[in-house]
Amino acid sequence: MAWETSGWQTAEHAPVDTVLVQESQRAFMTRVHGWMFGGLMVTAIMALVTVSNEPLLRAVINFRMPLLLVQFGVVLGLSFLAPRLSGAVAALMFLGYSALTGMTLSIFFLIYTAGSIAQAFFLTAGVYGAMAIYGTVTKKNLSSWGTFLFMGLVGIILASLVNFIMRSDAMSFVVACASVVVFAGLTAYDTQKLRELHAGTGYSSAATVSIVGALTLYLDFINLFIALMRLLGKRR
Repeated sequence: MAWETSGWQTAEHAPVDTVLVQESQRAFMTRVHGWMFGGLMVTAIMALVTVSNEPLLRAVINFRMPLLLVQFGVVLGLSFLAPRLSGAVAALMFLGYSALTGMTLSIFFLIYTAGSIAQAFFLTAGVYGAMAIYGTVTKKNLSSWGTFLFMGLVGIILASLVNFIMRSDAMSFVVACASVVVFAGLTAYDTQKLRELHAGTGYSSAATVSIVGALTLYLDFINLFIALMRLLGKRR
């Protein structure tokens, strides 16, 4: 290893190794964000296709819960079966999940104005971008955020289930505010963790690793968007 060699060799090779690692991480995160943005594009297209097709929109409204269960199953499958999946299968599952998400989110066009949807999207992109950059450049280890963010996520899920029955506007507002904080934090946390995951796999360039990383950041983006939409969206 570099630190076991003579002084001139250490000075000669250590910077090269560091550069190679940085380039590998940069390439990995570029692939991750490429897949993520591809998924977001599929979601946007499917949302527009669904809202413009009345029979399809009615089917989504009538079968929304089964669709959500299918989405949940795809996420679990892709997350836990990733080591056994080929890149092509993982890509198909991710893009299929993105399409299903677009179909379910198409209902937003019936509730909110197109202008407020666009506003929430661009605000989400800004917050996501800022937190992703922070997670990339910060020297601080964000592992300490993990417990807080996980507890916040569990609290959001439980509060959402309770509010599904209570239908309280005040609770909806609190849950939306908490969601913004949690998913903004998760964006930075997950960005840093993905870089560590890449290092832990020996700087693997496997497509499956990139797609699972893309799914993680995609979920952060979508949930942040939904939270901001509920906070800022202007109803029709």
